[in-house]
Amino acid sequence: YATPLPLGMISNKFEEHGLKAERSYFRPVQKRQLYQIGDFEVEFIHITHSIIDASALAITTKAGTIIHTGDFKIDHTPIDGYPTDLNRLAYYGDRGVMLLMSDSTNSHKEGITKSESSVGKTFDTIFSSCKGRVIMSTFSSNIHRVYQAIERGVKYGRKVCVIGRSMERNLFTAMELGYVNLDKKIFVDADQVSKYPDNEVLIVTTGSQGETMSALYRMATDEHKYIKIKSTDQVIISAKAIPGNESSVSTVLNYLLKSGAKVAYQDFSEIHVSGHASIEEQKLMLRLIKPKFFLPVHGEYNHIVKHKETAMECGIEEKNIYLMNDGDQMEVCEKYLKRVKTVKTGKVFIDNQINKQISDEIVKHRQNLADAGVAVIIAQIDKNEKRLIQTRVITYGLVADNQTAHFTKEMQGIIEQFLANLKDEILLDHWALEGKIRQAVRKHIFRKIKKYPTIVPVIYLM
Repeated sequence: YATPLPLGMISNKFEEHGLKAERSYFRPVQKRQLYQIGDFEVEFIHITHSIIDASALAITTKAGTIIHTGDFKIDHTPIDGYPTDLNRLAYYGDRGVMLLMSDSTNSHKEGITKSESSVGKTFDTIFSSCKGRVIMSTFSSNIHRVYQAIERGVKYGRKVCVIGRSMERNLFTAMELGYVNLDKKIFVDADQVSKYPDNEVLIVTTGSQGETMSALYRMATDEHKYIKIKSTDQVIISAKAIPGNESSVSTVLNYLLKSGAKVAYQDFSEIHVSGHASIEEQKLMLRLIKPKFFLPVHGEYNHIVKHKETAMECGIEEKNIYLMNDGDQMEVCEKYLKRVKTVKTGKVFIDNQINKQISDEIVKHRQNLADAGVAVIIAQIDKNEKRLIQTRVITYGLVADNQTAHFTKEMQGIIEQFLANLKDEILLDHWALEGKIRQAVRKHIFRKIKKYPTIVPVIYLM
C-alpha cells in the first residue's frame, strides 16, 4: 500500500530483480481515504519531508488510534505547494489518540527546520556566478532538491545530464507520474556532455555520501568514462554526511579539491536543509495529536531521549513514554504501554559466492583472520618426560617470512616453559592440553605484537 511515487520506485527495483509478477500485490492509495487492512483501518495523511509525497499513518484499531508520523518536517512553503495536512492531524487529535510514534532525528535542533525552497535561493547565487560546469550531488530520492537545481540550470541556459542509475530512475519516475514538470529536451546523455561549452552544462549526480561506487566518487578519482573533473568546475554537495559517513564524504571532498574544482559543501547555510522536524515542530505535532502514550522513533538513543524530554514539556506523563531499543516489541492498549519481548535485529550476512546467509560467528572469524592472522603450531611431545621433541610453526598474516625462524624458536621456548610447569593430569586430556598451549601462546603473542591471532595447535603425544 503506497502513494504513486514510492510504488513507482519499488516497481523499478522489482523490475531490476526479476520480480515483475509480484507487482500484482501493489495497492495505490489516496490521501484522506480509509483502507481496511486486516483488523486495522488505515489512513494516509499528507506530510512534508525531503522526499516527495510522504505520508503519516493514522491506524484505527479496536483498542484505540495510533498515529505514526513517518519522517517529517512542517514545511509551509514546499516546492509542490502541498503543505502538511495539519487539519487532518488535528482531527485525529480531537477524536483521541492512544499512541503517537514520531520522528526523533532532529531532537537536539532548536527552533524549526528551514523550508526546502530556501535551497533554491542558494542555488541561484551559485549558478549566477559560475563560468564553468556545475556538478550537483544529493540523495537520489530527494526529487525536489534535484528539481530546484535543474530549474536553475534551465534558467541559466544549461543542458542537464543526470548520472547515477537511482537518480535517473527516480527523477524520470517522478516526471512520468506528474510530480515534477520538466521538458525531456533539456536532458543530454553523459557521452554528449563534451559537445557543449562548460557554461552550458549542469550535471546532477549521486554520491553525496562519498560512496566509492557512486558517479561523483568515480569522477573525483578520474575513473568515470565520460566526465573528468576540471579546475573550472563548480561542485555542489547538497547533503549532510549521515553519522558514520563523515570519513567517506571527507575523502571525496579531498579528491575534488585536488582536481582543482571549487566545492560548495557547508559554505552556505542553506546549501542543504534537513527533512526532519526540529524541536518546535515536534512540539506542534505533540500538541496537535495529544496522545496518551508516546514512543519516540527514528534516531539514535540520544535522539529519542531528547524527544522524550520535549514530550514531557508538552504535558505527556513520563510513565506513558517508553524508549525502545532495536527489536523491542511493544504491547499497547487503553490502560498501558509495555515491552513484551525483543527479537533479534541487525545485519544479515550473505556470502556472495554461494548466495546464502552465513552466521555472525563465521563473519567474526573471517574478520579476526583478516585483522590478526593465523598461527598453526605442530608439536611432538614426549609425555613421559614432558619434553618437546619437535616443533613446526606456520603463520599467515602474523610475521614476515624472514622472521618465521625466530618466531618458531620463541614458540619452542614458550611450549618448553609451559611443559616444565605442567601438571601430569593435563597430559591425559588431549583437548585440555591443546587449550592450555593455545592460551600460553596467545598471551605471549599479544605481549609482543598486541594482536590476538587465530591459533591452531596440533599436538602429538609420543
